[in-house]
Amino acid sequence: MSYFARTDELPEWAVEVPEGWSTNWLKWSADLSTNRPTEGEQEELPYISNEDIESWTGRLLIEDPKPTQADSRTFQENDVLFNKLRPYLAKVYHATFEGVSSGELLCLRPSHAVEPRYLFYVLGSKGFIDTINAETFGAKMPRADWETVGHQPLPLPPLDTQRRIVRFLDEKTARIDGLIETKRALLDRLAEKRQALITRAVTKGLNPNASMKPSGIDWLGDIPAHWEIVPLRWYLRTASGEGLRNVDIAKERTETDHAPVIGGNGTMGFTDATNSEKAILVIGRVGAHCGNVHPIDEPSWITDNALRVYDVRDFDRNYLLFTLRTRDLNTLARRNAQPLMTGETVKAQYLPRPPTSEQWVIGEKLEQFLGDVEDSAACVNQSIQLLCEYRSAIISAAVTGQLAELR
Repeated sequence: MSYFARTDELPEWAVEVPEGWSTNWLKWSADLSTNRPTEGEQEELPYISNEDIESWTGRLLIEDPKPTQADSRTFQENDVLFNKLRPYLAKVYHATFEGVSSGELLCLRPSHAVEPRYLFYVLGSKGFIDTINAETFGAKMPRADWETVGHQPLPLPPLDTQRRIVRFLDEKTARIDGLIETKRALLDRLAEKRQALITRAVTKGLNPNASMKPSGIDWLGDIPAHWEIVPLRWYLRTASGEGLRNVDIAKERTETDHAPVIGGNGTMGFTDATNSEKAILVIGRVGAHCGNVHPIDEPSWITDNALRVYDVRDFDRNYLLFTLRTRDLNTLARRNAQPLMTGETVKAQYLPRPPTSEQWVIGEKLEQFLGDVEDSAACVNQSIQLLCEYRSAIISAAVTGQLAELR
């Protein structure tokens, strides 16, 4: 049972509400619906799960939900669904249709004293989410239950005030969400520009007026006439990394734990040990990160989830890095139980090889360009973060009566 169900103390976020507002337990103003669908409803009603709800915004991530045979509960239009699994994800949905939902979603049916949309905003407010998250049980997959959720305070103004708050928040959050979507679209365009320029530089060079010739390789197309096409087996050696047996991994770099531990997806922590064998690049060897390519800039521990690329000849490291990424090695992995990348697969690739001096210039130019792109992306991400924080603050202030014009 919630701590607040056993005391007269309110959580900090709900302490200061205007006079005339109540802060009774949520369960007194909303019922938990646990109805299971009939066979016919199971076959006909659209199904949503907690994974279909966007964190913090409550937006449904699927346009046209379909029926499914998964274990589920029915919900009605204007019910509010609250995700009890890892509640810190803040997945709350105001239902706009009748359907069935995952058992991980608590289905709350507001009483006549509560506007459903207002309840949606309260349940998705940061104060409410943080309070629920602090009372979850389970280490790996923390959950809340109705006993906990139902015994939380619900700041409840009169219905006309609730409606004013809902109109204000609907308009305000829509404008903020529009700005966020615009900035996320800008990030997508930056990523596309980044990849297009990298591909152009490593396959066509930096001189737009260079004479071209057919490469004979479909994914490459034409290349500068003075470039070669070479098999990598003549120019590098590969070997698997080592296992993590008896290797302690720290999350942060310290004076003793200073060597990065590199797996198939890059740095995964730090240790006081390094591999005895050197590496210039690592390539994800198995699983979801198969084919990912990362540079090695300091002594590191390379795990057995990665291939070490070493003893590289006649290739600039950065040029080779960008070219391998452009090649998209993941598409070449063996597909059995899980993707597998072998050293032989890597060495069997034919890549363009400009003169070494030109490779160095291409690598330097790309490093400079990528630094500029990353700086731009960091600025956009920071502005998105500030907008998200502003959105959260506006909702919290509105549902706790901190905005004078809405009281």
